[in-house]
Amino acid sequence: MNIIRTGLGSTCVVAVILLTSNYALADEAESRKACESLSALSTQTYSVDTSQWVAASSQPAGRGGPASEVPAHCLFRVTLDPRPSGMEGLSYGTGIELRLPLAWNGHLLFQGGGGLDGTLSPAYGSVSGFPSALVRGFAVVSTDGGHRSRGSSSIVDARFAVDQQAKLDFAYQAVQRTTREAKVLINRYYGRKPDYSYFMGCSTGGREAMLAAQRLPLEFDGVVAGNASFNLTRVAMNQIWSLQTVTRIAPKDTAGKPQLSEAFTDAQLKAVSDSVLKQCDGLDGLEDGMINDFKACHFDPASMRCGMEAGADTQPCFSKQQVDGLKDIFGGAHNPRGESLYGATPYDTGIAQPAWRSMHLGTATNPPANASLGRDTLRLFSMTPSNPDFDPLRFDFDHDMGTLAETAAINDAVATLHTTFAGHGGKMIVYHGLSDQAMWTGALTQWYERLTPRDDQGPQSWSRLFLVPGMTHCGGGQSTDQFDMLTAIQQWVEQGQAPDRVVASGRAFSGKTRPLCPYPKVARFDGGNPDDQKSFSCR
Repeated sequence: MNIIRTGLGSTCVVAVILLTSNYALADEAESRKACESLSALSTQTYSVDTSQWVAASSQPAGRGGPASEVPAHCLFRVTLDPRPSGMEGLSYGTGIELRLPLAWNGHLLFQGGGGLDGTLSPAYGSVSGFPSALVRGFAVVSTDGGHRSRGSSSIVDARFAVDQQAKLDFAYQAVQRTTREAKVLINRYYGRKPDYSYFMGCSTGGREAMLAAQRLPLEFDGVVAGNASFNLTRVAMNQIWSLQTVTRIAPKDTAGKPQLSEAFTDAQLKAVSDSVLKQCDGLDGLEDGMINDFKACHFDPASMRCGMEAGADTQPCFSKQQVDGLKDIFGGAHNPRGESLYGATPYDTGIAQPAWRSMHLGTATNPPANASLGRDTLRLFSMTPSNPDFDPLRFDFDHDMGTLAETAAINDAVATLHTTFAGHGGKMIVYHGLSDQAMWTGALTQWYERLTPRDDQGPQSWSRLFLVPGMTHCGGGQSTDQFDMLTAIQQWVEQGQAPDRVVASGRAFSGKTRPLCPYPKVARFDGGNPDDQKSFSCR
């Protein structure tokens, strides 16, 4: 044990910190004492909320994964620069949770957030179907994004965005401050800096991971970004595009109010999924319920228009208005001159999933998420200044686009220059579900195809993109949505083994494995056991 001085949070205080060497198993009693002593760091602007020792315990199984033994660790929570917001249930200040395991492997993982943040998620570093980062010995950190919202809708509470600093925190400063505070704490607690630092997240966490590579290029050795809301201002705008489209084609009640949930029936949505599978499933050499070769799939919903084919009217068919509506939704937002404002997404099996209905149509009792999350993100966060009374049905995809520019400049992770990140050996894995109900694939592939540095093979030497057939937002759908990207990024960074394929499985296809292939390659069946990923090649 050593008494050292630390300058965390701009105020110098005395704290008792445990120093260990070579990550050996420290004495648990001494570690507990060192953990609890971290409470002495608390000041008015560095408010320590928790500094307690957590004994080893069994962690419930994650999605499709086994239960695991969470190691003994120090749980530390702090809020930087806490201040009231003046709004009920909302406070400002960057909340940080850091878990420091007794048996540390020398690595740090930054666990990304979700939604509009606003909640401090447990820093376990979960990996669907696999042991968490904490179980593997990582020190894991998370943040609330610079604001704390209380209530069941905390991750969709956009009210924070009326405050300049809170908006900057969510955009990027909370990630920056959390990264640096976590590294200082780790250095004080273990007596050395992390050997490797990683960032992994999905949705907002994916955007934060991409921001880490773009704006903190020397801080991380590897990042994993899943289903990233990387261009959030445009995501919200595209959600309103869909909302306006559905409102336009939905039948009206006796009072003339559009019934959004009735714009398409469940039978119609399933018919689209079935038709896409019938036309495109076998393009990769095997009809297995997954569309790998999505670029070769040229499904046109006009083929399902009522009266267009003999016998079509006996199946769930579509009116011309519905056909045009589907084309508009999947084609993404356009301005009046026909220029794309976002990107398109392929027709896939996800249209028949509850997630798609929940996002775009809703039910008779619950409006679609586009009419709540999309609406509030647009008018409170994306638009500058915030306009809480703005009617999203009146958003003009020409004249109103300028209102998104200021937020986009600080928030959207759309930069393509990564010469410093790649130059120091940084590696990036991006993955995305082809059936994501909110973030369109085309927006991401357009970004990826512009990444620098690049050679004749594109950015493959340092960044790889994996597209997951059938997977909805961050998981789910008719997909193989369980895969270990944490191991993949570690092997690439630490052993130089680039991920030429990542093995995936999923509850939707029990007993089957498939390779996820680096874009633009797709998995193709070579013959043999159709349930085994070894029977497929990436080409």
